[in-house]
Amino acid sequence: MLTSFRGRLAVSLAALACGISSPALAQDEEESGPITVSANAALTTDYRFRGVSLSGGDPAIQGGVDVAHESGFYVGVWASSIDGGDAYGEMEFDIYGGWSGQLTDAVSLDVGLLYYAYPTEELGLDTDYWEPYASVGFNLGPAEATVGVAYAFEQDSLGGDDNLYVYTDLSAGLPGTPVTVTGHLGYTDGALAPPLLAGDADDSGMDWSIGASVTAGILEVGVSYVGVEGPSIDGFTDDALVGTITASF
Repeated sequence: MLTSFRGRLAVSLAALACGISSPALAQDEEESGPITVSANAALTTDYRFRGVSLSGGDPAIQGGVDVAHESGFYVGVWASSIDGGDAYGEMEFDIYGGWSGQLTDAVSLDVGLLYYAYPTEELGLDTDYWEPYASVGFNLGPAEATVGVAYAFEQDSLGGDDNLYVYTDLSAGLPGTPVTVTGHLGYTDGALAPPLLAGDADDSGMDWSIGASVTAGILEVGVSYVGVEGPSIDGFTDDALVGTITASF
């Protein structure tokens, strides 16, 4: 069964840069009054989300648009090409909304609701689902850390089951360089656990990645090594080296 999370929340380097695992607003390039509109486009060698490939190990084209209010409330949409077969089709659309803001100078909060949509009618299956999420970010001087949780409650598209995902992301810029190094560790318990998706009976498992990126103007280029627990299936749950180039507007 192919399922995804956003995009964000895949573990391509672009997802890590946004805080993975949950949908994050693109960097603001312009501000006009209380409303900010931003966009992003990316090409990745493999759409990995929570360690699992949703593009069959092949490249994917991705992009999104976010609208944020100065109060902290935001809405957005993000899409990616996928290799979902007859059940999930060739496109994933994520629609989300929430609130993010600073609790203190060093602590931030992001809470919201995400809807995963797969606009295919090949088999007439119920594949769309909802997932509330929340994360807390910490400014650690030269480094940043995020801890978060996403919970997809029981839904028909998950086989009547639920799914819990908890994770932490770390990033740090190398002094005097445009390079940022990143690390990610996640744990899934439920219908979307990597071992279960790969055919194992275990409905829990870890995913991880480590990577680095370079930013130049609106472009970010990066590479990351991604892995998951459970059976290794080529182009699905095998360890992979993922390259991504992202443009933010």
